[in-house]
Amino acid sequence: MKHIIGGNPAPLLPRVKTVVVEEDCAGQRLDNFLLRQLKGVPKTHVYRIIRSGEVRINKGRAAADSRLAAGDAVRLPPLRVSQSMVAKTQAMADLAGRGVPARKFPVLFEDDYLLAIDKPAGVAVHGGSGVSFGVIEQLRMARPEAKFLELVHRLDRDTSGILLIAKKRSALKHLQDQFRERETGKTYLALVAGRWPANKKVLDKPLHKYLLPDGERRVKVVARDDPNGMPSVTLVKVARRLSHPQAAGQDRGEGFTLLEVTLKTGRTHQIRVHLASEGHPIVGDDKYGDFELNKDLMASDKTPILKRMFLHAWRLQFNHPASGERIELQAQLPSELEAFATHAAPQPS
Repeated sequence: MKHIIGGNPAPLLPRVKTVVVEEDCAGQRLDNFLLRQLKGVPKTHVYRIIRSGEVRINKGRAAADSRLAAGDAVRLPPLRVSQSMVAKTQAMADLAGRGVPARKFPVLFEDDYLLAIDKPAGVAVHGGSGVSFGVIEQLRMARPEAKFLELVHRLDRDTSGILLIAKKRSALKHLQDQFRERETGKTYLALVAGRWPANKKVLDKPLHKYLLPDGERRVKVVARDDPNGMPSVTLVKVARRLSHPQAAGQDRGEGFTLLEVTLKTGRTHQIRVHLASEGHPIVGDDKYGDFELNKDLMASDKTPILKRMFLHAWRLQFNHPASGERIELQAQLPSELEAFATHAAPQPS
């Protein structure tokens, strides 16, 4: 009887395959060795071919609990593997061919359903738009045994902080539904130039996404009656006021303000554009920021220097896709942002 997956017979492994046992596999049981070698082959079928004598060690029959020695030749019979495993193997080969390096990221939470990592700034979440690879491709290379890894949401390349990855398709749908229905809580830490007004707590401004002549993506605030405007709401809370000589001056206001910014909608560049539209751009923002201030802060003769945008996905709340339990995750400020904020002297509220 043929094993059918997706309407097509599952592909065959080579008619006969011989695997030589390497030193690091010496001492392993035959069944455990085969389960690692024959990914995509059902476990019951692996034991069936051992019992039938189709698997041989050095041309002799062997039992499931036979111990292997370095240099042993293990004969494997023709086998059918799942189409999904063939596709996964091809995908991994494609990633390797593109030169995608395996990379591990700090893990904030992990179980059978999802993975939450602390993404560093300067790394795209996925390949595309001139980026050959991103976080998800590097994770797949680092975890070749993972059956499913997909991004639940996005972070800008220059934003650090909490990023969710689903490990099951059911978890992906459940979590994405929560983001779409605004059932999640997403709070960022952003340092802006100037003294943010304490009474400015809600930014309700439509946003419109457009392209520059060179094809680069940009976003701007538009009038409420603009047909291209997307409703966008951002909540702002003053966390700390900081003093710094490089942020002083008539055009910049006084010092910096560290804000807790909560998204009620999830538009492209929403935080960056909303804050800049109030005359208080995020420090280090190379698209919507105060470019002279950014240049000053990057100067090598100033202490401390800041070479990135001060925007960090700090806190995330969501319902677990299996248990329904409310989960709250936090990612501490990266060391370079913490050092900059610590160096600046606190101001009175």
